[in-house]
Amino acid sequence: MKSKSLLAILLAGSVIVTGCNNSDEESSVKNSSTEATTNDTEVIDLQTEIDAYKEFALDQMDQFTTETEKFVAAVKAGDIDKAKNIYPNARMFFERSEPIAESFGDLDPRIDARLADLEEEGQGKEDWSGYHKIEYGLWEENTTKGYEKTADQLLKDAKELRARVETVEVTPDLMMTGAIDLLNEVSTSKISGEEEIFSHTDLYDFKANVEGAEKIFTILESKIEAKDPELAKNLTEKFKAVNDLLAKHETKDGYISYTELTKDDTKALAEAVNNLGEPLSQMAIIME
Repeated sequence: MKSKSLLAILLAGSVIVTGCNNSDEESSVKNSSTEATTNDTEVIDLQTEIDAYKEFALDQMDQFTTETEKFVAAVKAGDIDKAKNIYPNARMFFERSEPIAESFGDLDPRIDARLADLEEEGQGKEDWSGYHKIEYGLWEENTTKGYEKTADQLLKDAKELRARVETVEVTPDLMMTGAIDLLNEVSTSKISGEEEIFSHTDLYDFKANVEGAEKIFTILESKIEAKDPELAKNLTEKFKAVNDLLAKHETKDGYISYTELTKDDTKALAEAVNNLGEPLSQMAIIME
């Protein structure tokens, strides 16, 4: 946790000038006085918004744990089709609340690391765990055999994450930077298809990251609108543009495979995300 918030939460206050009274004995210098100047600052109260975001994150973690239990049960039962069906939907709960999950540097990679992430750190398959390792087994090897221990550890980690979320200190900084980080994830690994390289369920993650960022905006919207109505309107329109594009790729069961997207599709999505990124980054500025 950074000791200094990204946000300048204190507003410049008025200067209070107080004059010193002259005593009777100093009547000869009654025109001279001493002034003391202090800064009176007003603090923007975001406690309601902070509480709302933590409640949202806890709800997402509750559902993530429940769906992970179902996923692990399917893996251990050898039910490949059921596990594949649960996989992208369970992960959406994690992706929506990832700013909170990332507060715990050890748990996040154990649950969500890709093999490429580990290789960048000089690690290999023997160090791999979590959802993406099981993704590999389901889609590349078409099996759950040999992944039972990985599944057990995944559920254990999910439950630990849920418990530890209770202790996290939610700050305006975490919320603001969290929204931007979620969109950055979309513009890097999701838009390129790198996140779900075996299952190609990237659009589920894409949608969840956008929803996570939009939730933060929605919670802060009244404060943003009070400071900059045009920015609030712009953000509403830009989120709608991204969601409308994603809706074109939605099916009755979820989203199409990333491999079905054309170059024009990915270009349109990338442009919509980029158009959203600039005004989203201004959320912190208007709180100064």
